[in-house]
Amino acid sequence: MTEKKKKKVLFLCTGNSCRSQMAEGFVRALGGESWEAYSAGLDPQGVNPNAIKVMSEAGIDISEQKSKLIDPAVLENVDLIVTLCGSADEKCPAVPARVRREHWPLEDPAKATGSPDEVLEVFRRVRDEIRRRVEGLVGQN
Repeated sequence: MTEKKKKKVLFLCTGNSCRSQMAEGFVRALGGESWEAYSAGLDPQGVNPNAIKVMSEAGIDISEQKSKLIDPAVLENVDLIVTLCGSADEKCPAVPARVRREHWPLEDPAKATGSPDEVLEVFRRVRDEIRRRVEGLVGQN
């Protein structure tokens, strides 16, 4: 019996601090043995503490994930790149033709304003949308 090749996905955002980190965490948690997830940014800003908090509420620990620049080796080896902001979509580096690209234009929770509770509500709303999209993605096996 041959071993099934894992699908590799890279989530790309400008700061690699919120949306792409949450998406990576969801694929790691929900993708099982069929998926390998990466995230990166055009200008890494560190993982946002609110992203860690709302993912923890969902039962997923992303506290050990790191904010990082795009790794050309990862770009060459992924099956899918998902951009999560307009800037990343516009500035995504050239990739091999076989790499599929999707754009998930999601609100940036790092730009949320208001009370701490109001800001967390934005993070939760974006988290839940990312979960819904990742569930659809990993269900495509």
